Amino acid sequence: MPPEPGSPVDWLRHARSDLSLARRTDDPDTLLETLCFHAQQAVEKCLKAVLVSRGIAPPATHNLKTLVDRFPPGLEVPAYVVDAAGLTDYAVTARYPGAYEEVDEEDYLDALRTAERVMLWAGKVLDS
Repeated sequence: MPPEPGSPVDWLRHARSDLSLARRTDDPDTLLETLCFHAQQAVEKCLKAVLVSRGIAPPATHNLKTLVDRFPPGLEVPAYVVDAAGLTDYAVTARYPGAYEEVDEEDYLDALRTAERVMLWAGKVLDS
């Protein structure tokens, strides 16, 4: 049975899909900016999964700091989750030509590692 739409499990399922897309580097036509966008989307959906799991409706925003700021008191949030807010720029500006600084391999790998860490954390929060 599929998860209920909008449930924490469903949000995390969509986050996993974005993370999977962020890992696809085998096509030479794929821009690193696009992969970073999917890393940001994975983090965004993980954070929204955590909010929904705590009974908090996620706001319609791509701003990761805004989402982290909505976490309830008492939720242990590692520094790397807070620092993931740095990926917010990939949500919009990196999707369009000329609106960003070029993303290099190091930027991409950092975004990917961040998304993977946030995914593991969100999964643990949902399991608790």
